[in-house]
Amino acid sequence: MCAHQPSCPRTGSPAPHVVAARPEQGWTLLCDGSVVFDDTGELLPDGRVIAPHRAPAGRLVVAA
Repeated sequence: MCAHQPSCPRTGSPAPHVVAARPEQGWTLLCDGSVVFDDTGELLPDGRVIAPHRAPAGRLVVAA
């Protein structure tokens, strides 16, 4: 899917470029075909899903 020359790195590499961003809808499309969601989940080009990986509630800091 990526048209960059040389091609951008595959998913798992730190440098794919943003092709489209819809922050109001909570997602970003990367040039390698991955969709990254604001809740930290991902949809990979082959249809696999990476579940959100949020911090456990016990680690969250509460402001007084």
